[in-house]
Amino acid sequence: MNLAVTILVAYLIGSISFAVLVSRAFGLPDPRSYGSGNPGATNVLRTGRKAAAVLTLFGDAFKGWFAVALTQQHVVGDPVAVAAAAVAVVVGHLWPLYFRFEGGKGVSTAVGVLLALDPWLAAGAIATWGIIAFFFRISSLAALVAAAFAPFFSFLLYGMNRFALEPALGVTAISLLLVWRHRTNIRNLLAGTESRIGGRGRNSPG
Repeated sequence: MNLAVTILVAYLIGSISFAVLVSRAFGLPDPRSYGSGNPGATNVLRTGRKAAAVLTLFGDAFKGWFAVALTQQHVVGDPVAVAAAAVAVVVGHLWPLYFRFEGGKGVSTAVGVLLALDPWLAAGAIATWGIIAFFFRISSLAALVAAAFAPFFSFLLYGMNRFALEPALGVTAISLLLVWRHRTNIRNLLAGTESRIGGRGRNSPG
């Protein structure tokens, strides 16, 4: 696959919104029509259907992993293509072609990307999310801190010769996209109005 095809395929994979598809399969309302309006696992969980939320979570993570793994398999030794696929699949989730460009916030898809790039990188990001979520009980804050630390972890692995520079730059771009996508959450955090885990506030990551 050349670079343009790689980017296009990854973007189209990312455009599959599991929140919307799973909700339709379970007979639930469109996740863009209630709660935070965000088509992600956190918002789907507001329906009380835990199975639907879990399927959304794993579906969104899987597509991130699959797009990168597919690129790694077909363009072995091309870190530029891998980095491009990693960013493109997240962009597809944020602005999906199939769903009027109304996407989620990219957290689950980004985790899948990190898992495909390096399991240790994904483990570091997940552990960071878990620690912040445990102590502060704010999902969006945990997502933002994990996004901030992901580039640090990737460049640490780069320094250990486990990671190429281009994917590390791709992780940085993804992190910036996630932070930008959470700009409403950031405003709420600064105002002290962001919902906590288990609450029913409008703005959550997904």
